[in-house]
Amino acid sequence: MMNQLKTTLQNAHATLLQDAIGAASLMIMLVVALHAPGLV
Repeated sequence: MMNQLKTTLQNAHATLLQDAIGAASLMIMLVVALHAPGLV
């Protein structure tokens, strides 16, 4: 099981980085959208 997990992480390293950046940007947009009405 550990070998399978290690192999999966090695093969999808670049994709995981892109997914993490995408998830972080979605969270930032969510926080900004929730706070935007209070700024107006």
